[in-house]
Amino acid sequence: MSARRVAVIGAGLTGLAAAWHLREDAEVEVFEAETRAGGRIRTIDLDDGPLDVGTEAVPGREPAGPDLLAALGYAADELVHPATDRLYVWVDGRLRPLPQRTVCGVPTDPKALAASRVLSPADVAFATSEPARPRRQVAGDRSVADLVGERFGQRVVTRLVEPLLGRTYAGSAARLSAQATLPPVWAAAAEHRSLLRGLAAHRARTADQDRPMSVTVRSGLGRVVARLTTALGPRLHTATPVRALAPHAAGVRLHLDDRTEVVDAVVLAVPPAVAAVLLSSGWPAVARELAGIRAASVGVIALAYDPADADAVPAGSGVLVPRDQGRLLTEVAISARRWPHLADRDRFVLRASVGRIDDPHALALDDDVLAERVDAEVRRCLGLRAPARERVVVRWPHALPQYDVGHHARLDRIRHLLEQGPHGIHLGGAGLDGVGLDARAADAVRLADAVRWDLRHRTEVGV
Repeated sequence: MSARRVAVIGAGLTGLAAAWHLREDAEVEVFEAETRAGGRIRTIDLDDGPLDVGTEAVPGREPAGPDLLAALGYAADELVHPATDRLYVWVDGRLRPLPQRTVCGVPTDPKALAASRVLSPADVAFATSEPARPRRQVAGDRSVADLVGERFGQRVVTRLVEPLLGRTYAGSAARLSAQATLPPVWAAAAEHRSLLRGLAAHRARTADQDRPMSVTVRSGLGRVVARLTTALGPRLHTATPVRALAPHAAGVRLHLDDRTEVVDAVVLAVPPAVAAVLLSSGWPAVARELAGIRAASVGVIALAYDPADADAVPAGSGVLVPRDQGRLLTEVAISARRWPHLADRDRFVLRASVGRIDDPHALALDDDVLAERVDAEVRRCLGLRAPARERVVVRWPHALPQYDVGHHARLDRIRHLLEQGPHGIHLGGAGLDGVGLDARAADAVRLADAVRWDLRHRTEVGV
């Protein structure tokens, strides 16, 4: 029997790594509609050196991300851990430290919450009285704002929890699923009468995990993509969109611009809206579910300053900006402070983020105006004395999936529908179950294993 054929659609990290894992098990081809591979991984040249303007780190507490780096041949001296993970919150015109000992921004230490001065004394008093409030039994998923706001007050949501979630989702706490986006908080709420005490117990159980939470590549994460694409070689086809998928007796038919092909299996690692279009004919119920997953558009503005103008910048990794402050900024990542390998550059480099799912104002500005206004806000926030010497705007349209209330139930429905057939589709990607590179690396392993099982089973039954 000839070798099985597998098509991977989407050349973000999930698709590239899945194809890389499968490269010796089948004839694998990767189809990417864009002219570049890598998805939200992109490294630009700023101040004559690399700077990541999409995803900038691999979370280090789960093994899948570091394992992938090791498998790709990265040695310890090519990897960098953060010098600091200390965060600030920009409120009322001042930088306040993010309270210590929070879990996803939810406080577990009343004294640390008060000391941070992010909240008013009245808000602190309400939050710290949480153990005295009766437990409300609510069946099913709840929004972050509903669950956390009920127990600690909405100001904890708007000034602590939502800004932290904004780094990953750029979403609204009123719609994001607590179950999907705050798993430790959701679990503590289910297991304990007091959420504060439940989260304090969680912190005590996980105290040994307080080690560097992330790692990056000295030359930029774009080099990880380059190693994957080099290993795949001619198997990768950029600027080659797949227009539709259809069931076929031998597997799945791919409709491209200039031809059709039949493959034994498809790994679909694209945003949910794209997957919905591709599956609309052969898997209409799956497509309808995928079409319901929203996505936020965001922008990253890379900035390089004269170091002499940056001596007042605090020694922290970044600043969160709550929506109630009325700023364009949602976050400032102080790259030159966070990453040791960037500290000795000729310029002081950082990156600012803009954009929320329900606020398109920043992204409606043209690049020059956006860069000018963001530069001004960053200078005011961090105390920089002069404008940036270099500014680069990178836009990420529809890049951050929204795990809205009911997201896990939606995933269960999608997986059940795929199991009912037609067979041959293996669905993955950040729109489903995890946006960090550790989750993407783990998803690639899962997809590769599922394809191997599928192909082996079909061979055994003679299909």
